[in-house]
Amino acid sequence: MAFDGIETPFGSTDRIVGGAASYISLASSLLHEHVNLVAVVGEDFPQDFVDTLRHRGVNTQGLQVKQGEKSFYWKGRYHLDMNTRDTLATELNVLGSFDPVLPENYRNSRYIMLGNLSPKVQSTVIERLDQKPELVVMDTMNFWMESAMDDLRHTLTLTDVLTINDEEARQLSGEYSLVKAAKIIRNMGPRILVIKKGEHGALLFHGDDIFFCPALPLEEVFDPTGAGDTFAGGFIGYIARHGKTDFDTMRKAIVHGSALASFCVEKFGPERLLEINEQDLADRVGRFEQLSRF
Repeated sequence: MAFDGIETPFGSTDRIVGGAASYISLASSLLHEHVNLVAVVGEDFPQDFVDTLRHRGVNTQGLQVKQGEKSFYWKGRYHLDMNTRDTLATELNVLGSFDPVLPENYRNSRYIMLGNLSPKVQSTVIERLDQKPELVVMDTMNFWMESAMDDLRHTLTLTDVLTINDEEARQLSGEYSLVKAAKIIRNMGPRILVIKKGEHGALLFHGDDIFFCPALPLEEVFDPTGAGDTFAGGFIGYIARHGKTDFDTMRKAIVHGSALASFCVEKFGPERLLEINEQDLADRVGRFEQLSRF
């Protein structure tokens, strides 16, 4: 949970609420009624957003508020294609010393979504659980591949599903072909791989099966920040709701994650996610069905 400063060809913001946990919680709470949040913020983080999460059914017992300290801040500028961006500022603040605390009633959680964070922190969360979850989903990025590869390799061995974008899949595997890359990455630990391709959809590699989900063509994209986290929240939320991890369930989870991500990019920050309800989501999933059925 953090602050973002965002510049796109279509507008800019100074400091708005962001962070992987914010987007994942909002998305997953639309699909599942029991979402347990683990995060850290400074005393500058708005209480009204935390209250909103609670109103949406998110359990915030695992949220640490550090008095006298500031929340994580990231500022970036997106290029015209809205896929590439430049980081203008990164202030770790409370995230630099984050030691995740899992309340007792969190430790038997069946489904775990590890947002993009230090792989050391991610593995710490898994190790503090009382029992092995049914599914651990992990997100990561190229920064950790360049700065913490040993920790990342260890965390991958504890993970069932990895979600990364196509550029990161190629970097992690050393292969340009995404099919070859998927084989190499799945040999590192995760038995299932989701490759996010932004406006070009997402790929699911599950056993010997491959599924492709298109992205919904949109007239306007204001802010892609948080779209990947929203996708992950929808993905894990759908799986937790149905209590299955088979290929058919995961295909539908990919579609629901993609549908939620298509809402996320329509406004800056998490604003659009705060406006939608389950019926809005169901209607958009229907548009995905029309888009890909033949």
